Amino acid sequence: MSDAKTFDQQVSDLNVVHVPWWKTGPIYQIFPRSFSDSSGDGVGDIRGIISKLDYLNNGSDTSLGVKAIWLSPIYVSPGRDAGYDVAEHTVIDSMFGTDEDFDELIAECKKRNIKVIMDMVLNHTSNMSPWFIDSRSGKTSAHRDWYIWSDPKRGGRPPNNWRSWFNGPAWTFDEDSQQFYMHTFHPEQPELNWRNPEVRAACINVMRFWLDRGVSGLRLDVCNVYFKHPDLLDNPRRLGTTVWNRQHHINSKNQPEFHGFLTDLRALLDSYPESMAVGEIFDGRVEVAASYCKKLHMAFNFDIAQQKKWHPRGFQTAISKWDNLLSDEDTWPCYFMSNHDMSRHSSRFGGEVGLDEADACAKVVAAMLFTLRGTPYVYYGEEIGMRDVEIPVDEQFDTGVVFGSRDPERTPMQWNSSSNAGFSSVTPWLRMALDFKNRNVELQESEPNSILNFYRQLSNLRSNSLALLLGNWRPLIRKPDKAMVYLREHQGKYALVALNFTNKKIRVKLDASLPVSQWLLSLSTCRPSDGNEERLEKSFELAPYEASIFGA
Repeated sequence: MSDAKTFDQQVSDLNVVHVPWWKTGPIYQIFPRSFSDSSGDGVGDIRGIISKLDYLNNGSDTSLGVKAIWLSPIYVSPGRDAGYDVAEHTVIDSMFGTDEDFDELIAECKKRNIKVIMDMVLNHTSNMSPWFIDSRSGKTSAHRDWYIWSDPKRGGRPPNNWRSWFNGPAWTFDEDSQQFYMHTFHPEQPELNWRNPEVRAACINVMRFWLDRGVSGLRLDVCNVYFKHPDLLDNPRRLGTTVWNRQHHINSKNQPEFHGFLTDLRALLDSYPESMAVGEIFDGRVEVAASYCKKLHMAFNFDIAQQKKWHPRGFQTAISKWDNLLSDEDTWPCYFMSNHDMSRHSSRFGGEVGLDEADACAKVVAAMLFTLRGTPYVYYGEEIGMRDVEIPVDEQFDTGVVFGSRDPERTPMQWNSSSNAGFSSVTPWLRMALDFKNRNVELQESEPNSILNFYRQLSNLRSNSLALLLGNWRPLIRKPDKAMVYLREHQGKYALVALNFTNKKIRVKLDASLPVSQWLLSLSTCRPSDGNEERLEKSFELAPYEASIFGA
């Protein structure tokens, strides 16, 4: 017999180890206008979120065990960029509810041990922000230097060659003042001048406002773009397939002053016990993202989420690089596979393996997400295998985006098979998926082997395993071709994860010896959970798309 600890013993061990909430996960991203509509106007809202909190965490293993929700912007906004064009940073948009609704959300989340993370959009504002309206009113206005203004070059040309992410120059000419203002994104999203101490102080005050309201986390939108080169120098040109990619953006992001701001941010967060910040590192190399993780609690790594092929070697290479870069005690990885800006992974990988096999694929992705060393982020609906929805051009809200509308991944949550999938009593703001009658929460709750119940089991397993929460990560196949197998270990506690990326039965051969041979099956998509021990050697079989986790 092995000396593996029982599940109850491992849970007992957890009681004497303090793990910060932001390391435990999962963290669940909600796109508020698409989660749940309580008011009957076709748009999701705060009270709709409150009504679904027990689904996220009801204190038992019948929920997703969510430790925190990240809310995409709910501030006053004209909606040019789905709320990422903020007009009032401390005022909730009436389409989502009231201050009282938000306070109730905080209170109800606290009852369920769910933290709330707010999206901080501080690189730019809406052109309808009072700050920008005043800035635009004249060169001597109080807020003029709160934004990046510059005179034209000879012949009326823009101040430099910087490009916008959404195509075209990163500069828009203002006729009244005869100057250009800068914007990394839409012209309706003018860039704040982070070199102005008043701007930095105002942004710190915005963050303090929400922390005082009971928020525990801040997600920093495109934070590495805050500072630009003081002399607005041209970016060097390079070969690229898009207008954006035809230059190295060395002067319009990743400036050294950003590290100084992160010191100030960490001082603010340290004054609020247990608070955290996660940064979106915009269009940056993984090494750059890692460099900010000494002061940020976490930073998003797009290399893993944007894997172009459904192949274990690409994933393992990206994971190994990220894990090695964040290997010391002061840094912590996090992982995601989908979000509001990218195609849902069930559609991305389903398009490669075939949509009939997409759900099996989704379970492999889930097992990987929940068993890597780092915090898992789940995008609403991925736990039921939601897919992109084709939105006709005349129905799109996200327009003027050169690489295509992002509406397909932002469609309403599919709660049940009733009218409008239980999302709203009226036609939703964005069309529903055609498959909602066969793919919804209510249906999957009743199916023991559904994607939803697998997510719940993974979340429960991870929460009660020190090896999965804190253990180091070590791949057991050096160059995986069909399967990825890795070990998690923490102070003599082990978890072994085996993931078959193919639709065929395979035999895997490990390149490393296992610390023990007798393992307890913790969770599997294919093997019966009969509580019996299994003997695993350097070679063993995996069923098609099998995802299995063993403990010792």
